[in-house]
Formats: sequence, structure tokens, C-alpha cells
Amino acid sequence: MDATRTATEADGFDSACVKDYLRTNPDLLREDGALLTELGLRLDMANLVDFGPVALSRITAAHQRESSERQRLEAVAQANYLAQAQTHAAVIDLLEARNLADLARRIDDLSRLRFGLAAGVLALEGPGGVPAGWRAFIEGQVDLILGPQRLALMGHLPTTLGLFGDLAPQIASVALIRMAIWEPARQGVIAFGSNDPEAFSDDMGPDLVTFLARVTERTAERWAAP
Repeated sequence: MDATRTATEADGFDSACVKDYLRTNPDLLREDGALLTELGLRLDMANLVDFGPVALSRITAAHQRESSERQRLEAVAQANYLAQAQTHAAVIDLLEARNLADLARRIDDLSRLRFGLAAGVLALEGPGGVPAGWRAFIEGQVDLILGPQRLALMGHLPTTLGLFGDLAPQIASVALIRMAIWEPARQGVIAFGSNDPEAFSDDMGPDLVTFLARVTERTAERWAAP
């Protein structure tokens, strides 16, 4: 015998008996308006028990949740589409660079004008000089910041804020992507900084910014290393 049913029957209540009684005496429920109201039910014009305000409010709430989730997914899809479109336009901007200094300027411009960020910066390790508009790194500094073999780092990165010069106090999140340019390869990074602490986080995929880094590498190799 079911333990739950036994306990219920011990209290003098048998749900199966109640159901059987209501089936054979439907008027007991239909004619008791107060009881129907308490149960969140009502009678429709065909004299059948229908969903009342309580049940309808639950259905409405479920519909609103579904609608809200659909709108969120549509907003994410739209944002991804716009980001991809802006990235493709940014590639054209980079390919039109006239020299290495112009390439650095274009990185900063597209960061601000196309993506609404605070700044975009190129940095390059020694030995040797760096082009105008690029930041200088000592040898091994890329590995110190990113970690050996790591390609990208995103989030709140205090050790990278010096890349952004006077804008450093305003930078709340950063995307940093490793680059290797020329042969033999010189290590460098492309860095994007935002005033929004949630613009870049460590759980985001770096695909778009990594793609821009690869385009920047290939574009930079049009000209000789400094």
C-alpha cells in the first residue's frame, strides 16, 4: 500500500473518493461560485468549467517569458550580425593603409568609430625599433602578459592599461591578441580598450578580434620591418 495514500486516509481524506464524488455530483462544483473563484476557475457560456483569472495570469506570464527570451535571442543575433558587418568594413579600412604608421592610426579609428570602443593600439617587441604610432615592448613581454603560447586574453587586465597612454584611467576592459609579424617573426599584440567593464570578459569568444589581428599581421607585412 502506498505510504502517502495511507497517511492521507489516516487524516480522513481520500483524494480518489473526492474525485469520484465530483464526477457523480458535478453540480456541487458548478453551482458554488465562491468555491470556483477560490480555485481560479469559472464557468464559460457552455456551462463548462474554464480557466479563470489565476490560470490565465499564469499563461500570460509564461507567454511573456517566452516572448522576452525570443526578443533576447533576436537582439543577440542582430548584435552579432552588426558586429560581423562592421568587422568586414574594418578589414577594408585596414587593407587601404598606406604604411605602418597609417595602419596603427586606422586601428585606433575603427576601434572608436566602428565599434564604439575607447582605443585600439598596436605594440611590437624588440629587437629593433617600432613604427610611428606603435607601442614598444621589450623582448618576451608578450609572453609575460598573455602567457606562453596563449593567443588572446580578454577582461579587466590592469597590467595592460599602460598601452593606452593618457586613456588608461578610463579603460575598464581589454581585448588583447597576439601577433607575429615578418620573418623571422617579431612578437606583438593588438589591443582594444573599452570604457565599459562588460565589453570584454574572459568568457567571451575572441573570434572577431582574432580575425582583425590576422588581417593586421598580413597587412603589416607589406612593408619591411623597422
